[in-house]
Amino acid sequence: MDPVQIAKMIEEKFSDQVLGTVSHAGQVGVMLRKDKIRDICLYLRDEPLLRMDLLVDLTAVDFSAYPDDKGPRFEVVYNFISTTYRHRIRLKVRLDSEDPRINSVASVWNTANWHERETWDLMGIRFDGHPDLRRILLPEDWEGHPLRKEYPVKGY
Repeated sequence: MDPVQIAKMIEEKFSDQVLGTVSHAGQVGVMLRKDKIRDICLYLRDEPLLRMDLLVDLTAVDFSAYPDDKGPRFEVVYNFISTTYRHRIRLKVRLDSEDPRINSVASVWNTANWHERETWDLMGIRFDGHPDLRRILLPEDWEGHPLRKEYPVKGY
């Protein structure tokens, strides 16, 4: 199945959550509200026509370095593949800088546990409902999140 068709299926099922679709270099991303990210992920995994059974990556982007960008500061990015059908899709969710948080999908894909911990550790995005949200790369007493754009290059 073509990624544009997958994006249309998501839009039909969750029309109140889809903000738009972006395409770049043959990759399709669906821009979403954060409210039902877990429900959308369950749909992607459990829908027989999709069977997105592999969360390849979960990461985040800090848009504060892009002065022309007027949207919320952070973007959480999810990349999925169906090992059954060999198709893929990307989900994107923008989060405000005041309290960047989104629901965890670790209960949907076990691999999200590590990805969410890494994203929390380096970017400071909270994943509500995560079973063990703590630092994974840095010491527990580390201050700040080193991939945020305001973090000093040489540390504090």
